[in-house]
Amino acid sequence: MDKIMLEVCCGSAEDALAAYTGGAARVELNSDLFHGGLTPTLGALLTVKRHAPALPVMCMVRPREGGFCYTETEFETMLEDARLFREHGADGIVFGFLHEDGTVDAERTARMLEAVGPLQSVFHRAIDVTPDPLAALDTLIGLGVTRVLTSGQRPTVPEGIGTIRAMAEHAAGRIEILPGGGISADNAAWCREMLGLPWMHSAMHRTEYDRSCDGNTAIYFGGAIYPPEDRFSLTHAEDVAAFLRRLGG
Repeated sequence: MDKIMLEVCCGSAEDALAAYTGGAARVELNSDLFHGGLTPTLGALLTVKRHAPALPVMCMVRPREGGFCYTETEFETMLEDARLFREHGADGIVFGFLHEDGTVDAERTARMLEAVGPLQSVFHRAIDVTPDPLAALDTLIGLGVTRVLTSGQRPTVPEGIGTIRAMAEHAAGRIEILPGGGISADNAAWCREMLGLPWMHSAMHRTEYDRSCDGNTAIYFGGAIYPPEDRFSLTHAEDVAAFLRRLGG
């Protein structure tokens, strides 16, 4: 089987540079992975491109958590973010637009593609909540989207293998199918064998600690569940390298 190409899901410029050092072929740059990945800062993109100019960077454009049917103001913001990323070196834009009934919003997708221009376009896992993923694929193929990121309408890729295979067969090379969601070093080889696709998408993080808040542990800065303020997640180059070694990459 040909060498697998790994796209690493990153929550910061630090993550992206670690992924590059570890051998990732491409990164998806986000902020706030806790909420599934939101729009990163322009500064994060510029920092990655300054230190790793050859690394292909797909920039997420998602202004908030909680669904994919946006207000007009949110949509306008997304178009502006996509244009700014394009002007400042992004290699692709990741997005997703749905109607309230969960079907693909073709009109907004087409307008985003105009903003994306010649860059790669990626319709993210919003496709995993559509009522008919094959119909959604047909819409995206007709619009000219480069690829879709999917876990096969299940929480993880291993659970959604059958649907991902059906999507790949239906696409027949007309759009790229990128499996992502719950792929780890432990199951990646099996996913590769079952799917036979050239790319996979994975997030890999360790918990790191920042003790600057320890002086007053009663203070919280956000979130109803009050997550600890003394820790954060970070990608490590050696974990990416180990992942690829497990695949023979």
